[in-house]
Amino acid sequence: MVTLQTADGALKEFYLDAIKKEIDGKISPFFSMIEKSSTNVVGKNVNKIVKTGVHGSIGAGSETGDLPQGDSTNNLTLKASLKNLYGTIQISDKAVRASASNEGALVNLLNEEMQELVQSAKYNFSRMLFGDGNGTVAVVSASEAPNIVYVEDAHSLEEGMYVDIYEHGQKSIPNVRITRVDKLANLLELEGVNWNDGVLDADSKLVFHGVEPEYELTGLRALFSEQEIYGQDRSTEYMRPLILVADGAFDLKYVDELIDGAEARGGGKINLIFCSWRVKRYILRLARENNIEIGTTTIGDNVVVPTYDGIPIVVDRFCPDSAVYFLNTDDFKICQLCDWQWMEGEDGKILKQVPGKPVYTATLVKYAELLCEKPCGQAAIVGIEF
Repeated sequence: MVTLQTADGALKEFYLDAIKKEIDGKISPFFSMIEKSSTNVVGKNVNKIVKTGVHGSIGAGSETGDLPQGDSTNNLTLKASLKNLYGTIQISDKAVRASASNEGALVNLLNEEMQELVQSAKYNFSRMLFGDGNGTVAVVSASEAPNIVYVEDAHSLEEGMYVDIYEHGQKSIPNVRITRVDKLANLLELEGVNWNDGVLDADSKLVFHGVEPEYELTGLRALFSEQEIYGQDRSTEYMRPLILVADGAFDLKYVDELIDGAEARGGGKINLIFCSWRVKRYILRLARENNIEIGTTTIGDNVVVPTYDGIPIVVDRFCPDSAVYFLNTDDFKICQLCDWQWMEGEDGKILKQVPGKPVYTATLVKYAELLCEKPCGQAAIVGIEF
């Protein structure tokens, strides 16, 4: 007979490894290329000491002269707090009882919940990888009516999504539903909102509903900004990625210049070009027009992608049309306290009844942060227009 204990055991013994593989391998090729490690985790934080500049511990001298001395003054300590990442499934008591005499029904029930959990994880992890750590999904460029808003880029937004609106760094309107998205015009229609002055200020932010500032992974938007990152300001070249403002124009010479520049500054090798579908098409078209050979390669979970000068071109729905990133994935780490685990009660059970409701929930948890150990070895072209 199928019981709640049967479902609990199945989650522990059969589903956890499958979920780990699905999430870690299929979020995006970028995510799958990043090393996951607990090496730099200290308590609830990430601490990584990096060396900058030349330390002078190698030299030439006389037989009786002084030996070269190492220099630790150029060390930087990158610090960040581990982010709390959760995923929840929910099973009604009615559904459990209905499958009491049918193991297949229980399997189907759990499979459906797992699929929804994995899909949600893929969406939100991809979103966070391109985020600013604060859940920003769009920035307002203009507002012509209380419920009509233009944003800088709308292609990753969807109808039915709920957002919180922040003006001047403060949450001004919570839990707003997007009812219409015109991705070509970057126009949104919002449900049931009114502002005292009738419009939203430009640079207001739409934040994924329920996300608190600085509680998400430190994504590429944060890395390629001017804000302090990992406890360091941008006063040293080591902490500044290479950014080229296209100012509307786009040419393959920019691509070559950025790749060479990032590799010269960082001493590594750019091994990933990250962009939107539109930018990918444009790069490939320019390459064909200039008789540049485009190859293909397989990365991540057997994903076949085109290459430019041997570098994989990977598309992500959350990468804006106005930018393209050139990354050395060897410089990125997912610093984690542990891999995905089910939260267990003192009795060792995973499924717990929601107080006052005929529903059981199970929560998947991971404490982690995305760290770029060498910001100066990364590059981006921004301000692209078509």
